[in-house]
Amino acid sequence: MRKKKISLFLPDFNNDEIRAATKTLRSGFWASGGGTNKVLEFETKFKKFIGAKDCVAVDSGTAALHLALSMTNLKNKEVLVPSFTFASTVNAILYNGGKPVFVDIDPNTLNIDIQDLENKITKKTSLILPVYYAGLHSSIKQIQKISKNYNLEVVSDAAHACGANFNQKKIGTEFDYVCFSFHPVKNLAMPKGGMIALNGKNHSSIKKKLNSLRWCGISDRNGPFYDISLLGFNYYMEEISASIGLSQLKKLNSMNARRIKIAKRYFKELEISHKMPITNDSCYHLYWIIVKNRKKFREFMFKKGIETGIHYPSVHLMSLYRKKIKLPITEKISQDIVTLPIRSNLDDTSLNYIIKTVNSYFKKI
Repeated sequence: MRKKKISLFLPDFNNDEIRAATKTLRSGFWASGGGTNKVLEFETKFKKFIGAKDCVAVDSGTAALHLALSMTNLKNKEVLVPSFTFASTVNAILYNGGKPVFVDIDPNTLNIDIQDLENKITKKTSLILPVYYAGLHSSIKQIQKISKNYNLEVVSDAAHACGANFNQKKIGTEFDYVCFSFHPVKNLAMPKGGMIALNGKNHSSIKKKLNSLRWCGISDRNGPFYDISLLGFNYYMEEISASIGLSQLKKLNSMNARRIKIAKRYFKELEISHKMPITNDSCYHLYWIIVKNRKKFREFMFKKGIETGIHYPSVHLMSLYRKKIKLPITEKISQDIVTLPIRSNLDDTSLNYIIKTVNSYFKKI
């Protein structure tokens, strides 16, 4: 085994983040539900970075999805969503009283399958919840067209796509609600964080409502006095995470450029047929390959000191969501997918070793 393991995920930070976090720690002002100071600064700069009309900072991508969906009327209505995602995407539908209707994926991009999506629209369908899996977002234009034709709302899960591009803009303006995650493994990393980008006609009033909901429903604060007119949540972002996020945001483009460079090398040099395609519009949160006998492959990689991942098990097969439906592509991909290390602080020596090791495995079988 290699002396030093190559981690699948590892936050990319330096003295900039350390100084920013230390300064906030020493200030004694670590958190405020009102979204002031560093949280407000991060919110404002992120809004400018993606070009959204408004942004609301929260403490996770899950919180972002929960609150964004709460702005739509989902009770007892159907939401079209891929099963091939992290469970939070689907959980947020249940939080809001909606009914998830699972849609299969395209085998080449692992994004939602447009034909299956359109086939599953019914009179009860209210919303589409696409996932930009691994940083790819190949179906946006088609979803925009379908949502318009059928008068459906869209809330997108862009947890994997922070800093990715669409139509010569950053991801974050393509739908009325776009949700981001800043989990420590994401492209823009912090201890805890998420963001809701708002682009609809009523974005200002929606932002005001979301600001209240993220802070226990508090509104009309005047010193120690305030009102509560909404049942809210403890979802606000704290100052230390925002401070780190501001440092990360400054170098997000360069960090994503490194990820794209790694992805291009994987695509060009890995001697395997089914692998993640290349596009300069992606930010490559993950890089995936499809492997028969995944367990054997992952054990081989582990012995060689390389950590790999599985993203994701099919949600529709989990106990809470198990239904008598067939999603053949999702189920097959979930059985065979492996994710390889792709992060901006992965050095060329490690990258060369990963490529060599993967290729050596397939030469033996």
